[in-house]
Order: sequence, then C-alpha cells, then structure tokens
Amino acid sequence: MNTLTRNLASPEETARCAAALGQRLRSGDTILLSGDVGAGKTHFARSLIQSVLGVAEDVPSPTFTLVQTYEAEDCDIWHADLYRLSDPSEIEELGLIDAFDTAICLVEWPDRLAGLRPADALDITLSPSDGDDARILTARWTDPRWEAPLTRWIP
Repeated sequence: MNTLTRNLASPEETARCAAALGQRLRSGDTILLSGDVGAGKTHFARSLIQSVLGVAEDVPSPTFTLVQTYEAEDCDIWHADLYRLSDPSEIEELGLIDAFDTAICLVEWPDRLAGLRPADALDITLSPSDGDDARILTARWTDPRWEAPLTRWIP
C-alpha cells in the first residue's frame, strides 16, 4: 500500500489541496473520504467538485439526499454521504455501483460500502491536528492508476 501524508494548516489549504486533486481526476476515479464528524470531508469534497466544474456552483452536503450529482465537462461527479445508511443493499438502489465505473465519485463514510468498496479507490482520511482548523490528510492507495495523478499533487 502506498501512503502520502500532509499537514493542512487551514480550511483554505484543505480547499487548495482538494482543488489540485480535482484537476487530476478522470471518469472512473473514486475517492473514499473518511474521518470523524467535522473532520472536513464535505469541505474537501465541495472544493474538489467546484474545481472540476470550473464555476462557483452551490455544492450542498448530501447528508439527507444521500447523493448529489453534477455534470462536469468530461463526466458526471457523484458526491455521496452514506452516514445514514443501515445496509449495503441501499447503496445499490442509489445507483452508486454503476457510477464507480463512469463518473468521478466522492464517498463520505465509505465504511458503509462493506464489500461494495471499489478495489481501485483512493482512500483519504482527514483527522484533527494542532490548531482549531488544522487537519492531517492521509492518502492511501494500492492501484497503480493513482501513481501519475498523485505525483506532485501535494507540494
């Protein structure tokens, strides 16, 4: 497993990091976002989505809708928050499994995926660091498809 760790001192730095990753993504890329409540998962996802869209679009949290979709130039973006799901069968009903192959997918609370987790996904964990808004980002991946996009992703 490959690992990359970075200290992010502020929400602005987190947003820049997410935007830089967004510019490296393509159809079929899945990002699994983990961390406690308030860790910055939605902030990261929102910044990434806005960078891919290239316009200042409202990007609400999908906590209650479960999934929000966006039409980008090259492919759709799916942003899912699985916190409220109680069974992996509900994921299939959302259409998320098919989206893993055709869209850029951002999934908060990926532990709810159980056996439906894409093997080639990029795992990103956000955890508290020193300071109120500071975070530690840890990215982990096994699939070689991530080598090129993650080269020089975080300076």
